[in-house]
Amino acid sequence: MPNHMGRPFFIFTGRALSRAPSAFLVALALAAAFPVQIMSQSVESRPRARDVGIVVGIFPPGQHNAITDVAGVRVGHTTVIEGDPIRTGVTAIVPHGGVIFRERVPAALHVGNGFGKLLGVTQLRELGELETPILLTCTLCVWKAASAMVDYLLAQPEMQGVGSINPVVGETNDGGLSDIRAQPIRPEHVRAALAGAREGAVEEGSVGAGTGTRAFGWKGGIGTSSRQLPQSLGGYTVGVLVQSNFGGILSINGAPVGRELGRFSFQESAGGRPGEQDQGQGSIMMVVATDAPLSPRSLERLAARAIMGLARTGSFAGNGSGDYVIAFSTAPSVRRASGSDVRTIDDLSNDAVSPLFEAAVEATEEAIYNSLLKATTVTGHRGQRAEALPIAQTLDILRKYNALNWDRLPPQPR
Repeated sequence: MPNHMGRPFFIFTGRALSRAPSAFLVALALAAAFPVQIMSQSVESRPRARDVGIVVGIFPPGQHNAITDVAGVRVGHTTVIEGDPIRTGVTAIVPHGGVIFRERVPAALHVGNGFGKLLGVTQLRELGELETPILLTCTLCVWKAASAMVDYLLAQPEMQGVGSINPVVGETNDGGLSDIRAQPIRPEHVRAALAGAREGAVEEGSVGAGTGTRAFGWKGGIGTSSRQLPQSLGGYTVGVLVQSNFGGILSINGAPVGRELGRFSFQESAGGRPGEQDQGQGSIMMVVATDAPLSPRSLERLAARAIMGLARTGSFAGNGSGDYVIAFSTAPSVRRASGSDVRTIDDLSNDAVSPLFEAAVEATEEAIYNSLLKATTVTGHRGQRAEALPIAQTLDILRKYNALNWDRLPPQPR
């Protein structure tokens, strides 16, 4: 069942539903049975960063402030909530509306810390291209998600005769809130995310692959943001989507939010108190899209800048954190049509890429903030609970440190 305008397809019963009316009736029945649980995890309205005056950087966002501001990029979610133990999902990022295998996009990977199970990376790096959408899911669901995507793509009419395909699937570990050993992702979940991928606004927070994730000791999730460069700098768009599930010492626009709230990595040892503590474990997947005509080499440089945006939020890339960035270009002039031996492509010069680097840093930083701000409190496996970042307290801290309502450009000297 496709979703609409980037809104997630929720599967509460663990069984895919073939028609919207049936899904609606099941959702109503479950809402009546479990009103608090469902409200807290999928309905509660929470702000994005800019809604409350958190302005990141100097460049303006695109129309939706989302990765889908890069023309043609689509996002789909399947949120899987089954009883008490399962809080997980799938998020699909589709580079363009055509057949990606027949019209591949240049791509690159940057690894900040390689503690992860990202699938499809050797061919991506060797050939510098994507031939499938990108899926995000839970750690032990990677291989099932990849198999389901391959089945889904090979069944398309344009894929007749294809005997080899490289699915790219990223992950973070949601094993605290979800029974990850159950490997709950099934083919219908993957199909729903892919078929439901849409342009426009993107649902954020505790949805899709972010349903069971945590970040900085709070509920994490899916977040997205974009930057639109002025025409004098090329007029290109950069969009970022993240699946946040990592630790650190939360900082928002330079304000020490994690320390002020009393929740951060190593706080037991830093305060001289013994005991088990957060050491920054977890992971984050970052996907960067642009319409600038970039080669795989330039895309790898762009991907590396997303790590700078991650660092600005307070991450130190702990030992157990898998921090990965996949970057791709949707520019028609750099796509790789199958069957063509020689191509003439555009290639943005090195001297022109610095504005894109700044845009990637800004959009990554804001996407992480959005993943935290939009995430709702979730209770899951064995009663484990991840609390949503407290909005009112966070805003008080940001006011204290003058980190709100910054103008897009700093004051000009007189």
